[in-house]
Amino acid sequence: MNKGNKGDSFIKGTMILAAAGILIKIMGAFFRIPLGNMIGSVGMGYYQTAYPLYALFLTLATAGFPTAVAKLVSEKVAIGDERGAYNVFKVSHIILFLTGVVMFILLFFGSTFIATNIQNNPNAVYTMRAIAPALLVVPSMSVYRGYYQGKKQMSKIAISQMVEQAFRVVLGLTLAYVLMKSFGAVYGSAGAIAGATIGSIASMLFLLIVYIKDSKERNELIAASEHFEEESFRTILSNLLWVAIPISIGAAVMPFVNMVDTAIVINRLMVAGFTRTMGNSLLGQMSGMAMAIVNLPMVLTTAMGMSLVPSISQSYALHDMVSARKDAYTALKITILLVLPCAFGLAALSGPIMNLLYPKEGHTLAVLLFTLSPGAVFLGMLYSMNGILQGMGKPFVPVFALICGIVAKIVLSYTLTAIPSINILGSAIGTVASYMIAAAIELSYIMKHMKLKVNISDFLIKPVFTVVVMYVCVKLGYMGVSQIINPKLATLVSIIIGGISYLLVLLSVGGISKVEMLSMPKGEKIYKGLKKLKLVRY
Repeated sequence: MNKGNKGDSFIKGTMILAAAGILIKIMGAFFRIPLGNMIGSVGMGYYQTAYPLYALFLTLATAGFPTAVAKLVSEKVAIGDERGAYNVFKVSHIILFLTGVVMFILLFFGSTFIATNIQNNPNAVYTMRAIAPALLVVPSMSVYRGYYQGKKQMSKIAISQMVEQAFRVVLGLTLAYVLMKSFGAVYGSAGAIAGATIGSIASMLFLLIVYIKDSKERNELIAASEHFEEESFRTILSNLLWVAIPISIGAAVMPFVNMVDTAIVINRLMVAGFTRTMGNSLLGQMSGMAMAIVNLPMVLTTAMGMSLVPSISQSYALHDMVSARKDAYTALKITILLVLPCAFGLAALSGPIMNLLYPKEGHTLAVLLFTLSPGAVFLGMLYSMNGILQGMGKPFVPVFALICGIVAKIVLSYTLTAIPSINILGSAIGTVASYMIAAAIELSYIMKHMKLKVNISDFLIKPVFTVVVMYVCVKLGYMGVSQIINPKLATLVSIIIGGISYLLVLLSVGGISKVEMLSMPKGEKIYKGLKKLKLVRY
């Protein structure tokens, strides 16, 4: 395999998924922001009670299979065994369809018991039932995405994601508006979450059409690989489970803890003197509003992680450690350069951003965003490092790291949230601490077992210096601009100031090397343009 092409494929795949992800997040903002204003923090509390639970059931239904499919398919493709790749897809599809049916039955018919006796939020039962049918579709859909991920056909995944989000936004908001107006927040939140169910159906139909369209080419490739020994159903399932089980455990931990955290937060806030309604509202502010903003930059690192799995897997299948280290190093550096400015920018403009997006909510929302902003760095790193570790065939490491982080989260949330002066910020602090601990464990493992050496200046000193300068520019920029124009418009202008200042300082200190710049799509044109403008010194 050509190493240069492999590297280009990794970066190209990341950029395709990142571009789609940005568009999806923009559409998501047109969903979350008006939804928050439409159904209020009470409705968002019901929404956030149901969605993490659905995420937990979905994780149990898929059992880490999508990533396992991507890994095994990429390994088969690397050695030319297209028939083996197809068999992995076929076995996975049968298993996940059946698990999806089981999870749908459990969630739909068990929603009353869960909402009343476990979640301590009985009004969320209708929202749970509205999202349950998605479990009949999404597990099968994830197999198709895993198959195309393993074949590095990221554009098909990207389009399916955009189709899903478009239906979710349009129909979710429409149903939320109609039901909120007629029946209130309980049914308004159910209408909003029903959009996700409809979106998953639309995405599945798209993937089916693409799969049927590709059948001729796929059959030719399968026929050309008949000399490979065909594995039995049992062998394929065993290989899938070996990869999928630890991934599933790791993926299930966070939704489970979010579900537990929901009960902890509301109960401990009541200990601190808040009513149940006030506790639900604060939970909606943190999970449904502030955390949603912190998660926005993750679209980039999610794309990175998805591209890393097949890339690192193929390198390991071919025993090409040079390419594996190169991809891992590039991914980690790019991740740092992306998430650091996002975190510092959110901290610098926490108040203005929340006033812009949620003007009806109080000052607590701004404090929550400021407190959660460091989590963007560690969470972003986790997405990329999980992709590296899964590609290495070490899926148990993220499980261990996440469990360690979650223990800290539960302890901190339980202890701090009950203190009246800290209240909901206790849960936010616990969240940041959990991401930090997990990221430290994963980074240590990768550096040791891949024998990866990093340049402290490139990975820490230059990026931190750059974002500190950017932070100052943003703060001063907002202070000055808000005196001249409307504060909401000043927020947007300040974000632009932050982006420009970050790029200029990063280039001036040599934060991106010439080799790294040239490795990007259209990198030579970008480099020549920056050189002509005298924005690079090398």
